[in-house]
Amino acid sequence: MVAATVGAEANPRYASFVIDANSGKVLHNRYGDAPRYPASLTKMMTLYMLFEAMQQGKVNKNTRIVMSPHAESMQPSKLGIPAGKSISAEQAIYALVTKSANDVAAAVGEHLGGTESNFAKMMTAKARAIGMSKTTFRNASGLPDSRQITTARDMATLGIALQEHFPREYKYFSTRSFAFGKSRFRNHNRLLGAVRGVDGIKTGYTRASGFNLVTSVNDRGRSVVAVVMGGKSGASRNAHMEQLLAENVSKGSKRDRGPLVARAGGTRFADMPVDIASLAPTDVPIPESPRRTVSRGLPVMASMAPVPAKAPPKAPVKAAILTGYAPEVTAAPRPPEPVDTMTTASVAPRAGWVIQIASLPSQDEAFSYLRLAQSHAAPVLGAREPFIEKFEKGGALYHRARFAGFGSKSEAWAACEALKKYDYSCLAFDNS
Repeated sequence: MVAATVGAEANPRYASFVIDANSGKVLHNRYGDAPRYPASLTKMMTLYMLFEAMQQGKVNKNTRIVMSPHAESMQPSKLGIPAGKSISAEQAIYALVTKSANDVAAAVGEHLGGTESNFAKMMTAKARAIGMSKTTFRNASGLPDSRQITTARDMATLGIALQEHFPREYKYFSTRSFAFGKSRFRNHNRLLGAVRGVDGIKTGYTRASGFNLVTSVNDRGRSVVAVVMGGKSGASRNAHMEQLLAENVSKGSKRDRGPLVARAGGTRFADMPVDIASLAPTDVPIPESPRRTVSRGLPVMASMAPVPAKAPPKAPVKAAILTGYAPEVTAAPRPPEPVDTMTTASVAPRAGWVIQIASLPSQDEAFSYLRLAQSHAAPVLGAREPFIEKFEKGGALYHRARFAGFGSKSEAWAACEALKKYDYSCLAFDNS
C-alpha cells in the first residue's frame, strides 16, 4: 500500500482528496487544489444541471431529448443514437450514470442550453456559484479540451452538492446497470456493491487526465466523499480509492451539521439581518439566516466575488473548507459572441439605481450570466439595460453583472424582490 501511494504521488496527473460530508473536515489532501482534467467527471455537472431543470419543472422524466448531428458525432463512449431520434430525460440520466455516453451528454447540453458551448458556460457559472472556484467547463461530456480544468477539491464539492441539493435524484448514481434496446450497460464504477457504503458517483478517463473517480460512502451515520484523479489504470485507481476509504471513513463524524454547499440563489436577501440598500457596491454581505450560515458571501453573487483572506468570525469551518479559494481562470476567456449589444466596463458606470446579480472572474462569464438571467427572468429584466463593470480587489480582476434602467429605489427593490422567484440573488443600490 505504501509503495502504491508513493507511486501515485510521483505521477504528475495524480491528485486525491477526502472530505467528511457531515462536518466538512478535510480527512486527506494530496494536490487537491492543483489543476487537473475532469474527463467524464464533467457529466456530474451535466447531471446537476439536468436535475435542477427537473426540479424547476422545466424538464420531467418523460421529456424527449433529441439527438442532433453534433451530438451524434461525439466519440465513444456513446449510445449511438441516430440524429433526429430521441430518448427520454430519464433514459439520458441512466446513460450518463452508467455508460457515460458522450453523445447523450451533448444532447442534454443542447436541450438545456441551446448549444453545447452555451451550456458549458452555464455549467461554469453554476460551478462558480456553488463554490467550485477553480473549475472551467468547455463541453458537457468531458471529451478532451485543454481549457476544461478542475481540481479534486472542486469535484468533491460537486459530489456533496449533488447529494445535498438533489437527494431524490442522487439515487440514480447507485444504478448498477442500464438496459437500452437490446443492450445492457454496466456501471463503470466498480466500487458499487464491492465496498461497504459506496452509493455512487462517477468515473472518468482520457489520455490527458488518467483514470479519475469520485466516490461517496454513506455508512452507519458517516458520510464521506473521496476523489482520485490521474490513476494509471482503472484497477490501480480503484485500489487506491479503497485504500483511502479504509483509512478515512472511520474518521468521519456521525453528526450531520447541515448543508456544506450553498445552493445557488438559495439564500435570499430577505433572510439577512442587514440593510442591503446601505451597502456600498464593493461590499460583500455575509448572510446569516436563522436556518443556516453560509461563509464568504452569497451563493450567486458573493461566492463569485473575491474571497477574504480569513473567514468571518461566525463562518463555519465546513463552508470555509469548500469555498476558501479565490476564483481562478485557468485559460484566457474567449471574447463573448455579440449576440446583441452588451455594455462593458469600457464605458462609464451607469448612474442612478441599478441592481447587481453576480460578480464573476471573467467578462465572458458575466456576459453569459446576464444573457441567461434576461432569458430566465424576462418579465423582470427584459426592458432593463445589462452592463458589466470591472473592479479589482486583492490583485484580482472581477466583473460585476448588473442591470440599469430603474427610475427609483422602489423600482430597483421591486425588481430584486421579483428575482427571488427565479432563484437569483440581487443587490439594489444607487450608483450615482
